[in-house]
Amino acid sequence: MNPLNSPLEIGVRALVLLAESHPEPLDLAQLALLDHAVLHSGELEGGPPSLHPGLPARMGELGMKRVVLEQALLVLIRAGLAGVEPDSSGLVYRATDRGPAFVDVLEAPYVEHLRERAAWAIHQWAPGIDVRTATHALVSAPAQTVLPTEGML
Repeated sequence: MNPLNSPLEIGVRALVLLAESHPEPLDLAQLALLDHAVLHSGELEGGPPSLHPGLPARMGELGMKRVVLEQALLVLIRAGLAGVEPDSSGLVYRATDRGPAFVDVLEAPYVEHLRERAAWAIHQWAPGIDVRTATHALVSAPAQTVLPTEGML
């Protein structure tokens, strides 16, 4: 199994995001957008340096990410680290009490960088964000463009 962009890697990133938003749930579209923001934070207004390099084809990540993200969430659910529940807009995912505790034991520097960017993305970049508008802006923006948050929040 190639760990790069696998359900395991994306699952760790999703769990970090769910742990940061805990106890508030996130839906699949929010998780995909927040994961993109965590990886490419340097391209967003006020963001810390990006974790992954900006590649010309990276906008295709958003579409492909949803499929692997669904697989990753199933891994987290089976492990008892996340749960799924219905709400008025569809299905949402929430870290269980074990999720944040699991993230706390991960000591790799990469995970610490993920946690810093997840905190930034959830608490500074995304509050009140319209996921459709933000996703459209990301997909439509030329490569290496710093996207404003004004009008999306």
